[in-house]
Amino acid sequence: MINIAKKVVLIGCLLLACVGLGFDLPDPNPAENGGVGVLQPNAGRNPAIEVPPPPAQDPCLHCHIGGSYQGLWTPAGRWALFGFAGFVFIFGAARSASVLQRRKPWLPLSTQIGSWIDARYQVQSALAKFLDKPVPVWAVRWWYCLGGMTAFLFVVQGVTGIMLAFYYQPTPENAYASIQYIENEVRFGAGVRAIHHWAANGMIILCFAHMMRVFIMGAFKAPRELNWTSGAVLIILVLAFGFTGYLLPWDQRAYWATTVGSEIAGGIPDVGTLILIFLRGGWDITAVTLSRFYGLHILALPITLVLVMAIHFLMVRRLGIKEPL
Repeated sequence: MINIAKKVVLIGCLLLACVGLGFDLPDPNPAENGGVGVLQPNAGRNPAIEVPPPPAQDPCLHCHIGGSYQGLWTPAGRWALFGFAGFVFIFGAARSASVLQRRKPWLPLSTQIGSWIDARYQVQSALAKFLDKPVPVWAVRWWYCLGGMTAFLFVVQGVTGIMLAFYYQPTPENAYASIQYIENEVRFGAGVRAIHHWAANGMIILCFAHMMRVFIMGAFKAPRELNWTSGAVLIILVLAFGFTGYLLPWDQRAYWATTVGSEIAGGIPDVGTLILIFLRGGWDITAVTLSRFYGLHILALPITLVLVMAIHFLMVRRLGIKEPL
């Protein structure tokens, strides 16, 4: 048996040596190749023989190399699914182990995290004065929620605006084309833009409705004069949002609407010309106007609106809601 094993090893070494010298086995189908199968040199040693093409790339792993958009979400979906399943398993095991070890009921994670932070920074007592404030029974009617609904739509505008900003290009050459790309090529792009559009209209309507409710119920009187003033500033900022965003599609309607709107602002006595040049970045509507409106729409106005909203909410929280007539 030992001799047979030695012979097998020797034959295997000879075969490996033949392969290393660059010879292939005879062609198993010589008739199809027009000749008798013979030993041929290796393709790597003879440049006359064509090099086989590289293997096809897996689009799931090489989409960023091969340019394929197929299956881009498949790896992320797998990671999300199995990652969530693993998190649920680990969380259940940790919860069971904690209950067995401490012999106490399990507290929600939010409660544990809050207790951990409060033990170090004592924030619960400071927030209690601001958050733990009872709401009167008459203040739960829907017309007292118009301001909160307006604030919610502002959050919707911020989220959808960030999503649109990923694809929008604020240049005269690419602005309209990027809008068409969002509408027709980006997945759910048309839906996100529609939400942004209608939420803007709803925000303006609710803002005016909230202001009318405050005026009818006399909530602008002392000691709430500054509440009314800050609300008036907020509605002006909301209208400025709509005006600056209207130019961004850079189509005929946006161009001429901005022309008319800036001309109206330019008709203000004494300071109209200054406002017109500030808005347009010159005497005409150009690329500078588009860039300026885009900067106002996504940077200056949101920051200003958030600050004024914070002041407005603090004053409402401090003075409370005006009792009904």
